[in-house]
Amino acid sequence: MFVLLRQLAHIRREAHLDGADRPRSIALRHVDAGSCNGCEHELGLATSPRYDLQRFGLDIVASPRHADVLLVTGPITTRMATALQTAYDAMPEPRLVAALGDCALGCGILGDSVELMGALEDVLPVDIRIAGCPPAPEAIATQLLAALDSSGDGR
Repeated sequence: MFVLLRQLAHIRREAHLDGADRPRSIALRHVDAGSCNGCEHELGLATSPRYDLQRFGLDIVASPRHADVLLVTGPITTRMATALQTAYDAMPEPRLVAALGDCALGCGILGDSVELMGALEDVLPVDIRIAGCPPAPEAIATQLLAALDSSGDGR
């Protein structure tokens, strides 16, 4: 067991996920706007013991009223635009919006459709952009930790 813990600590150091100097925390509210679930799998992996985002103060919450970041995956459909705006309005200030994956960034494989609103930026102001189809857990962790480092609200 000790050898496995030592190997895990080594992997974390190699991925540059040192978090001893991060006293703050950020609550994430994840909303799937119609994705293929590829980004959700990678987000789940980013919260697994290998990357352990909770160790850095990043946690996924169930309510937008408790969230600091609205994390959106998938192409923004016409039916989800109102739900996203409602979730965004329910969040306390200061609030951030993160687009996770190419579909949320508007460059997905679905192209133009009457059922798609386009990029998340067309619906909400986007502060964090995490590209990839799906983005790697390292990219998710790096971008969210950079947002934590740049947030000056001390939450």
